[in-house]
Amino acid sequence: MAHPYFAIIHQHLLTLGFDIRHADEPDGILVVDHPEQGIRNLVLGCGEPLLILEQYLLELPAPSCEVYQRLLTKNRDIIHGAFALDESGRKVIFRDTLQLDTLQLSELEAVLNSLSLLLSEFSDELIGFSRR
Repeated sequence: MAHPYFAIIHQHLLTLGFDIRHADEPDGILVVDHPEQGIRNLVLGCGEPLLILEQYLLELPAPSCEVYQRLLTKNRDIIHGAFALDESGRKVIFRDTLQLDTLQLSELEAVLNSLSLLLSEFSDELIGFSRR
């Protein structure tokens, strides 16, 4: 079944200069890249009423309270979205959700810019976490 907002999201992403790597309209899934912004394999899921955005960032070889505390502290600085963990507690992802029925191009752009800013400002520390 086609998702009614899929074409709109697809067009917004093209307008914003993203490369569509995978598009599965029946399941409402898009996977996109924007190398200039440091974004690779960002997964967008159109599941009414929400658009879910997830970007895998890293796996923690040795999770610790110190690392979790730093991620939670950094969440406060992130303009849109937040760090989240998968069920294992080892994979760190960026995640955000947007309301589909009122979604504007500018809202989607703001989330994507937030992710790009996070990656540029916090990448050294994230790389450090992956080596602990």
